[in-house]
Amino acid sequence: MSPQQYVQQKAAESGSSFYYAFRFLPQERRDAITAFYVFCREVDDVVDEVSDLGVASTKLAWWRSEVTKAYAGQASHPVMQALMPATGPFGIEAKQLLAVIEGCEMDLQQTRYLDFVALQRYCHLVAGVVGEVSAQIFGQSQPQTSQYAQTLGLAFQLTNIIRDVGEDALRGRIYLPVNELQQFNVKAHEITKREYSDRFVALMRFQAERAHRLYDQALQLLPEQDLRSQKPGLMMASIYRTLLREIERSNFQVLHQRIQLTPLRKLWLAWQVQALGRIPR
Repeated sequence: MSPQQYVQQKAAESGSSFYYAFRFLPQERRDAITAFYVFCREVDDVVDEVSDLGVASTKLAWWRSEVTKAYAGQASHPVMQALMPATGPFGIEAKQLLAVIEGCEMDLQQTRYLDFVALQRYCHLVAGVVGEVSAQIFGQSQPQTSQYAQTLGLAFQLTNIIRDVGEDALRGRIYLPVNELQQFNVKAHEITKREYSDRFVALMRFQAERAHRLYDQALQLLPEQDLRSQKPGLMMASIYRTLLREIERSNFQVLHQRIQLTPLRKLWLAWQVQALGRIPR
């Protein structure tokens, strides 16, 4: 199996919303974003799938070394072999890949965040930087597009946090800021025990409203000159925001289940953006 086949297979198996947006890209950009996406998945899976913290830390250290070697012309992992040809044409820097690894390392060292400012740093590393690199691959021409992409990445990550509250709690992680749990009088043990309450729903509504504000801010930041090239990001925004609205419609029943959109619905949402050139209202 070639490096390109490896990343294509990994991306297809993931069922991620990102995969549906990639399908509309020209071949060179699609290959680049697919390889970058699978790099992010491989690193993130170390944290989610390796229960021994020492082993996980060693694996992430290996990935850090692999990135450094790859930029020196010595890539050994098929993901890095698939990604390296895209680094020059799309301006992907080693420090950006290392930032993603740093964000994943935070999951090994920290399971709670005191406030949104602290959480925001984590989100920037695991999602904001991802948005930044993605915008470069899609065809960024304006400097302000980086700020749009970072803001949109933050909105995506907050949506993930809302969706995965129950799953994350089972792994011992609660990403909802401690001071906001206190503000709404929601105890950590209520989340781990999957106990719903009006207080929990109010807390989650507060989180969702913040995410919606970030989606709005991101769209306002996107320069008109890059509107066409950034369509894949807009497709993902349509999919993720629709997911957020589904979670809201469920009254935030996220402690015992993972709310998802069907593959057909994701493809339809992506196609609408492709056809209209914007997110449908």
